Amino acid sequence: QVQLVESGGGSVQAGGSLRLSCEASGRTFTIYTMGWFRQAPGKEREFVSAISWGGGRTYFADSVKGRTTISRDNGKNSVYLQMNNLKPEDTAVYYCAAKTGHNSAYVFWGQGTQVTVSS
Repeated sequence: QVQLVESGGGSVQAGGSLRLSCEASGRTFTIYTMGWFRQAPGKEREFVSAISWGGGRTYFADSVKGRTTISRDNGKNSVYLQMNNLKPEDTAVYYCAAKTGHNSAYVFWGQGTQVTVSS
């Protein structure tokens, strides 16, 4: 099992920045990729970004590309999501997730952290 704990959410004005953190514990050696998802009220959960644990390859949703960076610190078993030029439509609960294989589903999830962007 892998446990994930997010932190760093909050309230900002449009154009501001936030850095989300996710720390993994447990069987972290099984992690292949870690990702971030978000879910806004009344909407389905959507993919935001991901990073491979070994090679550091990154992936981004078109909606955040150019405004967001993802990084990892394997020594701290942590992944970070730096979001800049935030927009009101970025308001959502952000979840950290992990999967254990390239073609596997994300099976480990954090509890989520709220991001609210006001106009």
